[in-house]
Amino acid sequence: MTAVTEPEPARERASSLVADYELGPFFDEMFEAPGQPRGHYRALNDRLGALSDDGLRERIRTANAFFLTQGIGFTVYGDDEGVDRIFPFDLIPRIVPAEEWAHVEQGLEQRVRALNLFLADLYGPQRILAEGVVPVELVFGSRNFRREMIGVEPAGGVYAHVCGVDLIRDDEGTYFVLEDNLRTPSGVSYMLESRQALKRIFASLFDRSGVRAIDQYPRELLESLRSVAPRASTGDPAIVLLTPGAYNSAYYEHSFLARQMGIELVEARDLVVHRNRVFTRTTSGLQRVDVIYRRIDDDFLDPLAFRPDSLLGVPGLLNAYRGGNVTLANAIGTGVADDKAIYPFVPEMIRFYLGEEPELPNVPTYVGARPDDLAVILERIDELVVKAVDQSGGYGMLIGPAATPAEHEEFRMLVAADPRNYIAQPTIALSRHPTFVRGALHGCHVDLRPFVLSGADRLRIVPGGLTRTALREGSLVVNSSQGGGSKDTWVLG
Repeated sequence: MTAVTEPEPARERASSLVADYELGPFFDEMFEAPGQPRGHYRALNDRLGALSDDGLRERIRTANAFFLTQGIGFTVYGDDEGVDRIFPFDLIPRIVPAEEWAHVEQGLEQRVRALNLFLADLYGPQRILAEGVVPVELVFGSRNFRREMIGVEPAGGVYAHVCGVDLIRDDEGTYFVLEDNLRTPSGVSYMLESRQALKRIFASLFDRSGVRAIDQYPRELLESLRSVAPRASTGDPAIVLLTPGAYNSAYYEHSFLARQMGIELVEARDLVVHRNRVFTRTTSGLQRVDVIYRRIDDDFLDPLAFRPDSLLGVPGLLNAYRGGNVTLANAIGTGVADDKAIYPFVPEMIRFYLGEEPELPNVPTYVGARPDDLAVILERIDELVVKAVDQSGGYGMLIGPAATPAEHEEFRMLVAADPRNYIAQPTIALSRHPTFVRGALHGCHVDLRPFVLSGADRLRIVPGGLTRTALREGSLVVNSSQGGGSKDTWVLG
């Protein structure tokens, strides 16, 4: 598909796209005051202001056609409108200046280093538990803590090879970490494909803006995976991506990444364990596998070790892994570090392991397992955002100010019955970004998910991430399964 030819602004009949935009009472990523774009948004503001209605519609058609022909979609389970959808994409990019990104990048590196050290300690000497920095009962009470991993040291000492850290900004523009995703974080394919779409839609503006590249992500991921191959492997390690199959909600991403990295996309039926070594079945016979980038949750990885009814896993995989004969990325048991009840203690992990103050703060959090916090949650449930600790995708969550009294009472009973399973946070006035919905620009709430790659050699962070935007008016939920969409994220050089 060719790029849209951008006419000179002076030759277009300017639309009222920018002029009619209303800021609202939130931190706006693009505008600091009505009609006053922030410095790094001026070029985009001028281009939007000069864009004709026909030019805008043409760009929307180009974006929709690109996502349709690429087959870029996701799955929503339990929706009467159908499960397979084209991923919603907004053509107004988010722009991050270089100095702002430098701060974010520093905070991400610090946080992911501490989380990997926490996992190594947790499944090793457990110093952080012995010294009472993280409560023992919260760790051992997590459904994602895997006792099978105690004493297992993954190749290169890396547990969380791929991390997606969700960032938000408050009403003053301060960045906060909302949550960490260390199991099988998704969304990177949408980040990469959104960039390809925007390079077609605003070709000349993109070229002039000095936007830093992100298309090296698959290569960086491949290098990270190679660096953690088992010590016994010789030559170029054999790497595969293990997917649950075509009916998984993120299957498009699995196939996309395997293709981009030039590795095999396999399902459980393609793999076999023999004498504690993993092989893939090929027409030429069995071939050794050194590294598995797995996109399957722990519970389903090995029916001999975890859920015996799983048809998605590989029998004997845990023993091969414990024997050091194959690397799993991410490691089994990483989910304990993104348990929402463990999240409040990450700043203390940073101080404990690194001797540093956190660069990126947490959102203040009440933990249901603490009696004093539980009392606050039950009393102020109409003011707080209440989350189930093992849910994701916007499920298992109550936004107190937007909920009904009946919903408050329902969640109050749920929390009281199982306090360990819930946390609560103040309702943050998430920053907003101009987003094209219902034929005009509206301020919609956004977050940002950068991706951090940890190899045995170094950490790698591509400049940007997946900006998710709530497309429903007034919604604070940006997840695609809850009606959200994505934006391209431009980090300036």
